Amino acid sequence: MKGILLVNLGSPDSPTPKDVKPYLGEFLMDERVIDTPKWLRTFLVKGIILNTRPKKSAAAYQKIWWEEGSPLIIFSQRFRDKVQAQTKLPVALGMRYGSGSIREGLQELQGKGVTEALLVPLYPHYAMSSYETVVVKALEDQAAYFPEMTLTTLPAFSKNDDYIGVLSASIAEVLSDFEYDHVLFSYHGIPERHIRKSDPTKFHCKLDGQCCSANSVAHYTCYRHQCYDTTQRVIRALNLPADKVSTSFQSRLGGDPWLKPYTDFELERLPKEGVKRLAVITPAFVSDCLETLEEIAMEGQEEFLHAGGEAFVHVPCLNDRDDWAALMARWINDWSVSGALPA
Repeated sequence: MKGILLVNLGSPDSPTPKDVKPYLGEFLMDERVIDTPKWLRTFLVKGIILNTRPKKSAAAYQKIWWEEGSPLIIFSQRFRDKVQAQTKLPVALGMRYGSGSIREGLQELQGKGVTEALLVPLYPHYAMSSYETVVVKALEDQAAYFPEMTLTTLPAFSKNDDYIGVLSASIAEVLSDFEYDHVLFSYHGIPERHIRKSDPTKFHCKLDGQCCSANSVAHYTCYRHQCYDTTQRVIRALNLPADKVSTSFQSRLGGDPWLKPYTDFELERLPKEGVKRLAVITPAFVSDCLETLEEIAMEGQEEFLHAGGEAFVHVPCLNDRDDWAALMARWINDWSVSGALPA
């Protein structure tokens, strides 16, 4: 019997330092997130970060927390329920970090008689710190606890035309009521070295602005290329004026070089160049979370207005949109019948 495991990032159990600390610890100790030697990662995370950051992060979570709980968790559950309503296959939900783990999701499927599962990392783009770590963890848990179950993985889907159509529709709905000077696509940042590590050729990715436009097998695992490609596809789908659209990267951590340009720098720069009305889109996420609701919609707006901007709008993530759930259900049903996966 076939089944589906949707996997999202995860969340602390509550917006308190007590619950944020173990969540951050699990997240930051992931070797695909902070990819330093384990001794150094342990020193940085357990010796420094977890002694200072949980209180600050908890305060940020408190700003976005709903009465029902974490927005990311609630949106993910609503999305699962809408997908489940459109397929006969059992659909479970797992989180890479925190409660409701991948292992628990696989356990739920096994309890329903599933022997062949489709793993769906809810990330449009391939990155070792998001998509790849979900796949690796799921395969580890499957091998250790569910050896009789087979896993098939949905590929990163940022280039899929139907996904771009749904994303573009969500953006168009907001822009139709907002007269913008500029549209900024802000993707979650990653260290530049992650791009080079993910390059199967070990020579293509030079981060020089040219490699992303030159055809290469490296693009299948190049997060930077896929982000810029998403921006360009939406520009074409919505016929946006290219000179009013740009791409940036947010949420950098530490002092190493991360993908540029940095979103916070752009939010200060754009008003100085005459941009007074800004729309920001965060397509690295399918569910609104701390990085979109607090970092962009709250802090980002404040930075932009303080720098001289006059109007700011954040385009919500796809969340539990009906068209997004219908598209996922179609992918699932196609796989169920023919084994086909979206291209």
